[in-house]
Amino acid sequence: MSMADAGARLAFGENQESADSLTGAIGIPLEAADDSSPNECTLALTIAYRGGDFHGFARQEGTVTVQGELEQALATLYRRPVLTVGAGRTDTGVHALGQVASYALSEAELAERPLPSLCASLNALTPDGIVVRNAQQKPPGFSARFSALEREYRYRIVPRATPPLFLAPYAWWLPGEILDINRIREAIPFLLGEHDFRSFCRATSAEGKNTVRTLKNISVFGTDHLGEHCIVIQVVGTAFLHSMVRIIVGSLVEVGQGRRDPSWLRVALEAADRRAAGPTAPAHGLTFWRVRY
Repeated sequence: MSMADAGARLAFGENQESADSLTGAIGIPLEAADDSSPNECTLALTIAYRGGDFHGFARQEGTVTVQGELEQALATLYRRPVLTVGAGRTDTGVHALGQVASYALSEAELAERPLPSLCASLNALTPDGIVVRNAQQKPPGFSARFSALEREYRYRIVPRATPPLFLAPYAWWLPGEILDINRIREAIPFLLGEHDFRSFCRATSAEGKNTVRTLKNISVFGTDHLGEHCIVIQVVGTAFLHSMVRIIVGSLVEVGQGRRDPSWLRVALEAADRRAAGPTAPAHGLTFWRVRY
């Protein structure tokens, strides 16, 4: 199997889509592009984006997505279809500072332009809501998704009577609410380690799926951004289920507001039922922070 074929499998496996049904951004069938251009190298792009500008990260036909816009720009540069593999599939409204996307290319294509020039070209070709922060060459076979060891998300909350201004697009405003950080910290240990997180993901996405995941760390702290104070919930794990971080945050907020006891999270985990956990926090407060390889 060529690296291009492997890249196509990785890119489409999670969506269960068929590469046979698609053509590239410049109208060349993917099979033809693979056959005529043997791929020998791998690049990884670190990408930031404003989630509100896109219908999520993953490509979707007929909608504007981060991956779709990135692949369109790459197709323009390389004059062929390019399939990317993302480290995580963020929902509509979720932001990113450290999303990673990898793709295969030939040695000739790699030599065509220096990596800083590649980033500059991609930033000129993608919408304003996307920034390619850097590009790195990786060993053959590297996958932004499957080579990842840890993924980190951060969620911002503003619990006060008056709404935030500059942070409004990036934080969940809880008007007039008190959020007890110490109560949240008491609840965190119940979530750490390997558990079945079926209660903490979208129910339809869990049907027939393995929902066991490992959380390595959750921390909560106060900080200032753009002169406005907010509370940040940092979540680090090996991998995540659909809406898992947002449901964890919504559940921790229930505890922090005194609606639930910290030990309730243990009960929610054991129930393995979405109805047992808390609400899903709004998408715009979440940022995909970084990936560790």
